[in-house]
Amino acid sequence: MSRLRGALLAGTFAGALGFGMAPAAMAQELSFSQVERGRYLATASDCVACHTNIEEDGKPYAGGRGLATPFGTIYSTNLTPDETTGLGRWSREEFYRALNEGLSRDGSHLYPAMPYPHFTKMSRKDADAIFAYLRTLEPVTAEIPENELPFPLSIRMSVAGWKLLFFDKVDFAVDPDQSEEWNRGRYLVDALGHCGACHTGKNALGADKDDQYLRGGTLDNWYAPNIRGGINGGLADWEAEDIVRFLGEGRSRHTAPMQRMGEVVGLSTQHLRDEDLMAIAVYLKSLDDEPREEAEAPTQARLDTGEAIYFDNCAACHSADRSGVPDIFASLESSNKVTAEDPSTAIRIILGGARAQQTEAVPSQIAMPPFAWKLTDQQVADVVTYLRAVSDRKAGPVSAGAVEDMRTYLQEK
Repeated sequence: MSRLRGALLAGTFAGALGFGMAPAAMAQELSFSQVERGRYLATASDCVACHTNIEEDGKPYAGGRGLATPFGTIYSTNLTPDETTGLGRWSREEFYRALNEGLSRDGSHLYPAMPYPHFTKMSRKDADAIFAYLRTLEPVTAEIPENELPFPLSIRMSVAGWKLLFFDKVDFAVDPDQSEEWNRGRYLVDALGHCGACHTGKNALGADKDDQYLRGGTLDNWYAPNIRGGINGGLADWEAEDIVRFLGEGRSRHTAPMQRMGEVVGLSTQHLRDEDLMAIAVYLKSLDDEPREEAEAPTQARLDTGEAIYFDNCAACHSADRSGVPDIFASLESSNKVTAEDPSTAIRIILGGARAQQTEAVPSQIAMPPFAWKLTDQQVADVVTYLRAVSDRKAGPVSAGAVEDMRTYLQEK
């Protein structure tokens, strides 16, 4: 769905409620509007990303994508209305129960890789609209592989204990002290967009840590950075318009989305209405954070070494002063990837390279080449340490061992 089409949705709803329309025609129009609303909401919820086997060029929403977790691989389900392998026999009530309670059609517990801890805040009206849209998809018969989980996690009943400890079935509550725009942004972030699934830190059992809300989290050896936009937040130096551009166009004066976040922008947020993107930005910019602890300072010798490596390998694109080139090469001066408490993403991009997400607004796809072939573990550690030490938001040194671990992980993938 293009952003223009998304912008026209409000007009579609208004037209459906027009006066003088025959009852039968009105019912038809309302049904169509619910499907279109569901299409938009499914896009906002980024359902297609997990429920499409992208690596194998699978059909949209047919499931089968392996989702790596610290406990094993969980395969996404088929959301097309196929009678045998999809949602063909599901009712609206059963679908809502899956989103709201984390229960499958047969009453078995769903693994929280399906983000029902976030979707539980979704309204019944929105859940029904998404279901109505999914029912219009072409049915695809697709057998889903068995999950690759160790005992006892392979037994779904084990999830009951996890839910007892960590799952709260709650409705979204409007904050009367905040604006309608702010509340809309929080609903998009917390319920539909389930941003905390990646950007919130997790405990040893994979549940969100309340005190780490949107302060950054690790997923599949990528670190999703702190996205709190208020004082001391990871996006403190971003304006609301920067967030809107990043989510809507896939570019900003700070950085471009890559890899997993690139998927989110490419498949989801670029298709949202500007007013919804601004609501997200307004909400994120309202979230202050605690001051960061003072980072350990590296030795001057290590800073000099890292600076030399930077000038030899990075300055041609990212500029001598690390400011980058707006909308082309990311600024490393204040990058929340570089200065994150966990440097995994910065290390991984240097070793393996990355590609900026192309969007309808910006179809070019700029790539960062890999340097694993050229730089040693110590050299990568030194250049990342240098960048973190001279950044606006200083962060601590990086060890060669951390780079070695990431290199091994990438070689084994």
